[in-house]
Amino acid sequence: MRDILVVKCGGNAAVRSQAICADVAAVHRGGRPVILAHGGSADIDGLAARLGVPSRRLVAPDGVSTRYTDERTLEVVQLALTGSAKPRLLAALRACGADAVGLTGLDAGLLVAARKTAHRAVVDGRRVVVRDDHSGRITAVNGDLIATLLAAGLLPVVSPPAVAEDGRVVNTDADRAAAAVAGAVGAGTLLLLTGAGGVLADRHDERSVLPVCRIPREGAPPVVTGGMGIKLVAAREALLSGVQRVLIADGRRPRPVQEALAGACTEVLLEEE
Repeated sequence: MRDILVVKCGGNAAVRSQAICADVAAVHRGGRPVILAHGGSADIDGLAARLGVPSRRLVAPDGVSTRYTDERTLEVVQLALTGSAKPRLLAALRACGADAVGLTGLDAGLLVAARKTAHRAVVDGRRVVVRDDHSGRITAVNGDLIATLLAAGLLPVVSPPAVAEDGRVVNTDADRAAAAVAGAVGAGTLLLLTGAGGVLADRHDERSVLPVCRIPREGAPPVVTGGMGIKLVAAREALLSGVQRVLIADGRRPRPVQEALAGACTEVLLEEE
């Protein structure tokens, strides 16, 4: 199969999802296999606020922040992603002439995850262990399902949650899900679109976008603020799984995919051994 492109549409409210869909649809119509992965942080936070469910984060000792997913939050995540974010993206792709198919990790075991029984986190400067978080780390991807859809000329639209090895539902980070899918299908490029111009040398200066960000093969990423830590972790996982190129770029641009592929991005590279 030709060079597969995986695009992850960030859930930040500033990200222009309609523009992303228009660009992704153009790539699809041009004949290049493309997969759209998405989260929905703004949808999740908005629904959680309406339902009175607190939105909280877990900050690991290395500074990487992830969503704290207790039982009520897990329900909100499922409702927001499958009932709001995904239908909006599918409608936008359809309007742009792309035949898209919406999937979560639960469909045909698309994303299988190992449930995390304990999370180490830093709360008020103290290291604690959190045991009631319903999330997991992806251990397997049904790449055959994705390949079948691509071969049929369809555009898969993928999101969490995932299914745990015990059959229960768990949340998983959307950037890392995109990386896992990219690795499973042998993608040539993973593009992570977010609410920033790329990886910033100075998080207070939007003009300080790094053209290249080198990350260690293990351990803490070089940047953890502004949600960039988990994206760099995902980028590392994608590169280690064989994805040829990982880009982090601005999802607020008018033509976000095309501009990123043309060089308006940060390319993530692994440090040499």
